[in-house]
Amino acid sequence: MNKVYNFSAGPAVLPKPVLQKVQQELLDYEDTGMSVMELSHRSLPFQGIIDDAEALLRDLLSIPDNYHVIFMQGGASLQFSMIPLNLLEAGGTADYIVTGSWSKKAVKEAEKTGNVNILKADDLTSPIPSYSRTDFSENARYVHITSNNTIEGTRYRDYPDTGDIPLIADMSSHILSERLDVSKFGLIYAGAQKNLGPSGVTVAIVREDLVGEAPAHCPSLLDYGTYVKHGSLFNTPPTFSIYVLKLVLQWVKENGGVEGMEERNKEKADHLYSYIDQSNLFDNPVCMENRSLMNIPFTTNDDALNAKFLKEAGNSGFHFLKGHRSVGGMRASLYNAMEPSGVEALVEFMKDFERRHF
Repeated sequence: MNKVYNFSAGPAVLPKPVLQKVQQELLDYEDTGMSVMELSHRSLPFQGIIDDAEALLRDLLSIPDNYHVIFMQGGASLQFSMIPLNLLEAGGTADYIVTGSWSKKAVKEAEKTGNVNILKADDLTSPIPSYSRTDFSENARYVHITSNNTIEGTRYRDYPDTGDIPLIADMSSHILSERLDVSKFGLIYAGAQKNLGPSGVTVAIVREDLVGEAPAHCPSLLDYGTYVKHGSLFNTPPTFSIYVLKLVLQWVKENGGVEGMEERNKEKADHLYSYIDQSNLFDNPVCMENRSLMNIPFTTNDDALNAKFLKEAGNSGFHFLKGHRSVGGMRASLYNAMEPSGVEALVEFMKDFERRHF
């Protein structure tokens, strides 16, 4: 059997040491005689898990004390609704910078709650514009961005300067992949299933002045204040996913922290981009300035050849390389847990395919 490389955009590859630790502790977590999946979320062992997870995330991202860390369910898609329910319904306008498919989905949900002003920047061949306070609505309650686009393969290199307006970012697909100044944001959220852990848990980092803004009729589980007040334990959280997330954070810390991940990710991405840029067969459409480190789309100019590549790649152990249905082609997701050897093997396979088919 060929070695398997998982290039899925999510749920994505997890660090092997984390999976081995899960396997080791699966039947008996720290001498409790129970699996983590069986532990009550009100128990001391689980309280230790969720406390450790928060402490590790605060340490890795240098999260200031005036920010809350919340663990929730529903993925980033639920955040598309929670954010406007908490921050927009009281009045005003929200500004959304649209750079791809996920920010478009976020806009659709926000429009159900209040006024939305759209700034479009979804041309893959042009740099994402620099924005300053004067570019946004005078009465904007917040500015929302998708900081890395999994489908299109773009990312912000420099974040907008929103002045006194809270900047909110969906960082689902690149949180912990490169250094970040949390203090520039009012709220950061991320579904775990790409860089943080398994599917099922969503993390939000919320500045304290943005908590408590939800209207009285907002459902309790859609109010950030509920999670803050109850330490993310108002109802039963995704206990097992939080446990694995904690192990992933430990792995990141043991491997150089966010700085170590950034260095490793740049090397991986550079290796694949360098080959694509000199290839006579494959092409990446994204302008250099905004190329993602995490999600790298590429294609030939022939749909039949793309299909042949995907079939041969799958037979050779390179899985989930098919591009999103909205754009086609191929896409390699190089999250933190993807080993450099996996990228090197993919490039060698692509070189061989090009020799045989160009």
